[in-house]
Order: sequence, then structure tokens, then C-alpha cells
Amino acid sequence: MTSKRHRGETANAVSPEEQAGSDPGGLSAQDKRDSDEAGSDPGGPTESALLDRLAALELERDEYLALAQRVQADFDNFRKRTTRDQERLVGHAHERLVRELLPILDDLERSLEAAERHEEAALVEGVRLVERSLRKALEKEGLAEIETGGAFDPHVHEALLTQAREGADPGSVLEVVLRGYRLGDKVVRPARVIVAE
Repeated sequence: MTSKRHRGETANAVSPEEQAGSDPGGLSAQDKRDSDEAGSDPGGPTESALLDRLAALELERDEYLALAQRVQADFDNFRKRTTRDQERLVGHAHERLVRELLPILDDLERSLEAAERHEEAALVEGVRLVERSLRKALEKEGLAEIETGGAFDPHVHEALLTQAREGADPGSVLEVVLRGYRLGDKVVRPARVIVAE
């Protein structure tokens, strides 16, 4: 049994000459085939194959470069268009506000004319009219007065000083020195107040 296995291994064994192939230079048959497929130079592809590959890579590079230039041009156009649209929107908003304020300017002019004629009652009424018109125009733009009744709120109030006052709850607003306003959810100016100790 041992001799059969030994004989089988010997039958399957390849001699060193068969491993090297029939080429006395040491190249196997597979190496020779690979060399023939690669051309006359056993070290790599032929010059024409390299030139073809180079031309293909240059073409691919040019395509990517053209694509990048198109994307850059599209982005520049988008940025210019966005800037133009923003300027137009801002201009439109200014125009609308100015249109709202023009009648108030007219009322101020009439009040000044009344003051020159020493008509005190007309002057007071004119100023009151201007104040009402201006307040209405600003309210249309979203301006709202901050409530000051009740307890002091540091988010919307600014305490100028504290005073002791009989009957007042500590931390309550006693007096408004300057009204505060908010535009939407944003505080434009906090109300400046005097707070009870």
C-alpha cells in the first residue's frame, strides 16, 4: 500500500526540465504566450498601445474639463441671478415703506405750517395725526408695542432703576421711561422701565 502511494506520487511529479518548459532560457510556455501577446517587448505594452491609451485619457480629461467649466459658468449665472433678485426684493420693500411714509411727511409739513401761523391747537392736532399715521404704517409692517403692565421680564424689558413704592409688588413695572417694540418675534428695542424693589 505504501509502495502504490509512492509510485502514484512519482507518476504525478513534474521534472525540473518540464517545469522550465522546452525553452533553454528558462521561460515557460505561458510566459512565452504572454510575451507574444504584449508584443516584442517582454517588459510591457507596445508604444502604439501606450499612445492609444494616452489619447483616450486626454479625451476623457478634456470632457471632464469642459463639464467643470459648464458647471462653473452655471454657478456664476445662478449667483448673479440670485443677487439681482435679492436687490429687486429689497428695492421693492423700500419702495413700499416709502410710499407708506409719504402721507406722514405731508402731515408733518402741514403741522409745521400751522406752527408758523401760531395756531397751537392745529399744531397739536397735526402732531397727533402724524403720530397716529406713523404708528399705523409701522404696525402694517409688523411692529408691535411690548406690554409693560405686570411683572418685569428681562427678555423684553430693560430696568433703568428700582424704586420702593408702597403697595407695589416687588419686581413689577412701576413706570415706562421709553416704550419698547418687537418686529414679529424679534425685539427691536426693549422697553426701558422703572421696577419696584
